[in-house]
Amino acid sequence: MFIIKYKKIFLFVSIALVVISLIFIFVFGLKQGIDFKGGALLEVLYTDTRPEVSMLESVIKEQNINQALIQPTGELGYLIKTRDLSEPEHQALVTSLSLGGKYPLTEKGFTSIGPSVGSELAQKAILSIIFVIIGIILFITYAFRHVSKPVPSWKYGLITVVTLLHDIIIPTGIFALISHYTGAEVDTLFVLALLTILGLSVHDKIVVFDRIRENLRDGHKESFEETVGVSTSQTFLRSVNITLTIIFVLVPLYIFGPETTKNFALVLSIGLFFGIYSSLFFASPLLVFVKEWQAARSKK
Repeated sequence: MFIIKYKKIFLFVSIALVVISLIFIFVFGLKQGIDFKGGALLEVLYTDTRPEVSMLESVIKEQNINQALIQPTGELGYLIKTRDLSEPEHQALVTSLSLGGKYPLTEKGFTSIGPSVGSELAQKAILSIIFVIIGIILFITYAFRHVSKPVPSWKYGLITVVTLLHDIIIPTGIFALISHYTGAEVDTLFVLALLTILGLSVHDKIVVFDRIRENLRDGHKESFEETVGVSTSQTFLRSVNITLTIIFVLVPLYIFGPETTKNFALVLSIGLFFGIYSSLFFASPLLVFVKEWQAARSKK
């Protein structure tokens, strides 16, 4: 009952986090990676020692490549993101990165994506998220179709979507802040992280709502508020343990994993943390709030 007793505080915290995250998104923006805006990604590995980033920036500008993002990988490697390159430009860039043979290197990978392909990927990514959200509304409405009192089943679906938006807006806002200072870019793995957050987070919410449905169906004498509070308490440890187990796996991936998966692990970890928070401290209080709002309207 602690969560329901202080529901206004938890609702305020969630709303405040979403507002702050939206401010970060609109003020700092999200830098699109080559997956969406097009460009080239080159990964090189130096044999003995690698040159300083400033030295690479100089030779890259000499190749008429004005903007390039250089990220260290491991102890001897670099990830270099540039505009779209032709094959002659690609070969010339690889040659120049050895700085006249002073720093021998090996090309580990090269990916080039045109602007039209990137734009198509961006549209598909947005559509994927929209279709997932619509599917969640329909599924929960169907799953809770026998629950009509005191809150209709379709409102369970609507509340779930509101909390899921909470779960992806907050990590996106935090990523926008991080991107502003580190230059991190949004790529397909970022979208995959958001979709994974939606999938895992909706599971937690269904577990909580399903326990509420069972307790309501069993005809408990408690009030609706008390039933929601008891149901949330019954699922608390289970939800927390499952989420923490996944986060514990993601932390080593972020620390020791390749550079290309660090943002994925970071965004997913943040999203799962706030996902479990919203399942317990936002979805349940919001359900009680909707019930109270309905009761207040019926009295008018």
